[in-house]
Amino acid sequence: MERYQRQMMLPEIGESGQRRLAQARVLVAGAGGLSATLLPQLVGAGVGFIHLYDDDKVALHNLHRQTLFTQQDIGKSKALSAQQALQQRNPGVQVAVMEQALSASNVTQAIAGCDLVIDAADNFAVTYQLSDACYSAGIPLISASVLGRQGYVGGFCGGAPSYRALFPRLPASAANCNTAGVMGPAVATLGAMQAQMALSVLLEFQPSPLGCLVNCDFVHWHFRQFRFDDAAEPEQPVIPFIDVAQLSAEDCIVELRSHEEAPLSVAQHVQRILPQALTHWQPPEDRRIVLVCASGIRASQAATALSARGCARLAILAAGRS
Repeated sequence: MERYQRQMMLPEIGESGQRRLAQARVLVAGAGGLSATLLPQLVGAGVGFIHLYDDDKVALHNLHRQTLFTQQDIGKSKALSAQQALQQRNPGVQVAVMEQALSASNVTQAIAGCDLVIDAADNFAVTYQLSDACYSAGIPLISASVLGRQGYVGGFCGGAPSYRALFPRLPASAANCNTAGVMGPAVATLGAMQAQMALSVLLEFQPSPLGCLVNCDFVHWHFRQFRFDDAAEPEQPVIPFIDVAQLSAEDCIVELRSHEEAPLSVAQHVQRILPQALTHWQPPEDRRIVLVCASGIRASQAATALSARGCARLAILAAGRS
């Protein structure tokens, strides 16, 4: 226990709190910039079991913010490289990795048995899928997002409102770190705040970070916090995210990307309809309509429009970049 002596000195932790951390099971989605700070903090605190999902590889342009990796890790699996680095920091913690992304097909099974889920993927499609699954299972979710020099971190589900209660619709644009840029210290700050929220949930500190959102603006140096404990869940039925494995032969698959953006779609037989042309499209009445785009944003907007026209069987598929 000498490793954890300084945090165990806190009366709100002590030996009982440290044992609680040692027995905790946490799932982390994403081994990128947020996790570069988040994961060492969890491992350093003695969180007993961490299950890490990521299907990406380390690239040179990652290193300014993904400080868990080194030049020698370029081209290697992020999940495996993170596992190796974390085991060197604290061999007493178990870090199990899956070299795959969380998706609609595996998310329910992945979170089963977890005490806490942490969304460090910074991907809206993943965030909504995790929130839907965690809300149904009653598992707390800590989610963060950062772009440029601004970001937020919040605690959802597990008795608090879901992510959908606070953000019922996907954002209007698909800007991300790859398209709009990001500063490393902003990412590290949000990752550290995720870790603090996560440990506070596991240790059952009060007031709980569940039902709390913190906005961090490093442009104007504003830090704002508010609680959303009474936020209402969406009244209308949730339009689910699905993945390729959940497509069926009866689905009407609508590819919203052009041939130039996505020469190959998610299936052989799809209808290519650009979003602006959906107004004049006559949807089928007896089939599920699956709307496909890269991030899920265009598909979500199209689903909202079709829902307003009376379409009840809808699904969204975020296919990523071709």
